[in-house]
Amino acid sequence: MEAKKIFITGATGNIGKSLIKYLLEQEGTDQIIAGVRNVERARGQFPTHERLTFRAFDFEDQTTFNALKEVDRVFLLRPPHLADVDRYFKPLIDAFQQNQINQVAFLSVQGVEKSKVIPHHKIEKLIVESGLEYIFVRPSYFMQNLTTTLYEELKTHGTITLPAGNAVFNWVDIENIGEASAILLSNFEQYKNRPFEITGGENLSFSEVVSMINQEIDTQLKYRSVNPFKFFLLKKQQGTAVPFIMVMIMLHFLPRFQSAPKCSDAYTLLSKKLPTTIREFAKREQQLLRP
Repeated sequence: MEAKKIFITGATGNIGKSLIKYLLEQEGTDQIIAGVRNVERARGQFPTHERLTFRAFDFEDQTTFNALKEVDRVFLLRPPHLADVDRYFKPLIDAFQQNQINQVAFLSVQGVEKSKVIPHHKIEKLIVESGLEYIFVRPSYFMQNLTTTLYEELKTHGTITLPAGNAVFNWVDIENIGEASAILLSNFEQYKNRPFEITGGENLSFSEVVSMINQEIDTQLKYRSVNPFKFFLLKKQQGTAVPFIMVMIMLHFLPRFQSAPKCSDAYTLLSKKLPTTIREFAKREQQLLRP
């Protein structure tokens, strides 16, 4: 099979790092190109590997889109602060086509087909309408939100404050997403033009998750539910950007009015492994989860 050049956006984030790790572990000759804003800094975050190279790339600077030259397929990950699809993603899709890139795997989100207000829905629609061959990776709620997006409050105060009430979320480990995405990317022809929901095996509320973590690593985390207006004011006072606050509200408030998410077996079918459980995650990440 002819070697492909696979371009990874978001390469230095949690999912990007996990994806690259699993791509490089696979046997094969595919070349992995990490698209990053700072090449020198990024090199220091990855082990040296003959199949991994770096190119300067920035979603907000179209002059860097020349990094897409001689690329066969792209893993597209939306930076959380970029919500304007027409401004940032339409020119990027145009750049794919100008560079004869016909295959894109997009990191979307579970339930995107029912949530027309989120940017992922518009990006999926843009990709389909462009005629590109695609794979939509639709993960559920990241376990690593506890150690990234929600981490500052957890670490400082031992609390998690959200407008989520008792809504249940399906919790998935980013390591499972990275592994599944690597398999899909490396076997694009086999899986193309289909969505894949990558989920964990547990539907749990934040109260249940906090209780499990406390039991597993003997800590005293607390979960506090507030209404969306109060949440907005709290985050605004902390200096969080308004578009990001609105995304947080949509992700955590809307599930209160939706049915429980489905548990998919896609990860197990692809990897022949069971997904990570919350208790396993808590044990693995206990250093971070202790306030």
